Amino acid sequence: MALVIPKSILDTDLYKLTMQQAVFKQFPDVEATYQFTNRSKSSMPFTRECFQFFKESINDFPRVYLTPDERVWLSQTCPYFNQEYLDYLESYRFNPDQVHVTFIPFNTGDYEPTAQGDIEITARGPWKETILWEVPLMACLSEAYFSTVDVDWTYDGQAEKAYDKGLELFKAECTVSEFGTRRRRSFHTQDIVVSALVRASKESKGEERLAGTSNVHLARKYGLAPSGTVAHEWFMGIGALRGYEQVHEIALDIWEKIYAPVLLVALTDTFTTDAFFKDISKNPERARTWRGLRQDSGDPFVFGPRAKELYEAMGISCKEKMIIYSDSLDLEKALNLKKQADELGFQSLFGIGTFLTNDFSKASDSFTKSKALNIVIKLSSVNGKPCVKISDDLTKNTGDKDTVEKVKKLFGLPA
Repeated sequence: MALVIPKSILDTDLYKLTMQQAVFKQFPDVEATYQFTNRSKSSMPFTRECFQFFKESINDFPRVYLTPDERVWLSQTCPYFNQEYLDYLESYRFNPDQVHVTFIPFNTGDYEPTAQGDIEITARGPWKETILWEVPLMACLSEAYFSTVDVDWTYDGQAEKAYDKGLELFKAECTVSEFGTRRRRSFHTQDIVVSALVRASKESKGEERLAGTSNVHLARKYGLAPSGTVAHEWFMGIGALRGYEQVHEIALDIWEKIYAPVLLVALTDTFTTDAFFKDISKNPERARTWRGLRQDSGDPFVFGPRAKELYEAMGISCKEKMIIYSDSLDLEKALNLKKQADELGFQSLFGIGTFLTNDFSKASDSFTKSKALNIVIKLSSVNGKPCVKISDDLTKNTGDKDTVEKVKKLFGLPA
């Protein structure tokens, strides 16, 4: 069985590269730690065989690097990457010594390949280097799991399924970006999906509705725009380094100085949307400058009306703004959110991930769903200071409990 490694250094989400450039510029000497969480541990355990396969794959990551042709394409397609950063990216090599992987068997002393358990993953090193581990580690772990543990599935019908989903979305005039890298079943799955979406977009009537893909490698392969915003870790890291009192202002200010006038869509829920909206309302000029908002947790149907209220209070028309919805979208939810966004007056875009790249039925029973892993890797510390995320979904709070409570108190959030 071939080892599972990224197909390219660009086989990652765009926001990892944009954040890497920002960290390279602003925080070159900061040390960082990332931690893995398996939210599906009880229902979808790993095996020792899967662990060994994954661990061996990590050791092969240094074979992946930016090629001269990829650099030329990246420079032309994403002119916001400057030459100094591209020099750095071209010299970058994954360092497997930064990643520590441990198998924890449920039954102590069980050394059989079929032994069930959990996997612990920690990545530690300079932030500007370790930032690139998150997405390929998750994608490759998912592929390792579905190559060794759950093999009761096939690729049969995947192209048709993705094509039909795309066609339904495009017919409803939904603008879509494929966001499925991190939890894809395999690279081949994501390749099938993006190809099918391209075909559906070309064959659907009306204006172009496929905005692109977050996967930079596949964007290059299919002539699409690489797409993405900023991730929670940007706010988490800056909060830990610079303090939480002005975390939104500082994080947006640095990002704006690097990337304006492009890439200005703000993620709202790192410390809850309540806290973000309260802070952004103090700076109407910034709210006008940024193109829109990304909704990633909580109730998306509550988010739109609240955003409209926020903008109108600052004298800003919703027609000028976009909402990107990216939280666990399926076809029905996207279509209903599109209808609501139209009624509110917002432009909308739908970043759809797992529903496209890990939507399978069991091969042995086509009526039973083959579940996707629910896994995350989050920034856990910078320079030894704990990083936290306080989602709009309070069950998804991440990080050191004492720091979580401190930040909740600061923002006036319920304990």
